[in-house]
Amino acid sequence: VTHNIEMPPNQGLCASTPFVLPASEERKDSSVPSDTPPRRPRPRRRRILSGGFGPCTTLSFLIGNTEQNEGYTAVRRTYVPSTTSSDGASQEEKKQDMITRGLTLYHKIFRPSMIDAEEAGAPIVVLHGGPSIPSDYLYPLVEHVPSNRAIVFFDQLGCGKSSMPDDINAYSIKEAVNDLEVVLKNLGIRRFHLYGHSYGGIVAFEYIKRIAEREACNESKSGKGCLSMVLSSAPFSIKMVEEETEALLDSLRKSGDDASTLEERFRINHQCRTPHMPAPLIDAYKNAGTVWRDTAVIQDYVATPPSKQAAEMPPVLAMRGEHDFVTDHCVSEWKSVFDHDKVNIRTLEGCSHHGLLERGSMYGGVLNDFFSEHD
Repeated sequence: VTHNIEMPPNQGLCASTPFVLPASEERKDSSVPSDTPPRRPRPRRRRILSGGFGPCTTLSFLIGNTEQNEGYTAVRRTYVPSTTSSDGASQEEKKQDMITRGLTLYHKIFRPSMIDAEEAGAPIVVLHGGPSIPSDYLYPLVEHVPSNRAIVFFDQLGCGKSSMPDDINAYSIKEAVNDLEVVLKNLGIRRFHLYGHSYGGIVAFEYIKRIAEREACNESKSGKGCLSMVLSSAPFSIKMVEEETEALLDSLRKSGDDASTLEERFRINHQCRTPHMPAPLIDAYKNAGTVWRDTAVIQDYVATPPSKQAAEMPPVLAMRGEHDFVTDHCVSEWKSVFDHDKVNIRTLEGCSHHGLLERGSMYGGVLNDFFSEHD
């Protein structure tokens, strides 16, 4: 059986609106006599998306107090609606069925004044995972990356605060790369580091491959564009990561007979090794998309190298957690598609898929060392 997996993004401490039960739904014990001394008040509890409840946590105010701005980028989609039958239709007939829609992509920039500051490091452009799990859960990068860098987040089409077309034909990896190019142009970002987590790493790779092939005939080097790329828990092949995930699930089934706890045991072993689902991930799942969702929509993806004529791609850090469901096999294969030997494979000790929340300071230190080396 193939399991369609969502590749949740990194997590960290991020101020958010607690997801609490309405007062009318609070658990009550009607068997307690009215003259019984009142119980000590219990803290309100957030609903955990993986099941059950977790205690409220004290969230950092650093993110909320950091200089930031937000806005939207206009994009266009031209496609044949999925409701239109194209069986046996000619190319000309298909063109007649096409529609074009104007859509918007939401972005948020932390420390925007650092984008062009002389003393600043190059900004980091962040691509979230999913597909369609928005950027909320990645905002904690702000806490662990030094304050001399701007960090640019945007919600990809179909989730968060971006437009959510309800036709699956409006989505593809190719279109996601197109969107990234439009956002970079709209924001005037010409020199940057690219960070992609999980599915976001796939989009990041396809972007730098496209740029390398486009610049194949351009002999002059401007020193601009993507300076380096981080593939964090990004699978080289969707089929491969699904097979590895199934093997991990089989191991958990053999170690416990209670099928009802399998999802939570998988989470705590291979997704995020924290006692409760972190608030930023809860926020992201509340705002997740529903159309372009999980690995079913990208099940045939396998990374392929650029053409032999392509320009050299930037240095790469491909990292994963020690207990990650994106296993070493899924990550080490990235070396085979780059046209240079500047691919650093790193395993983060004690982490799973969400090392940012599990060991935030260490995670941020690894990123900063890599980005600083390639500024």
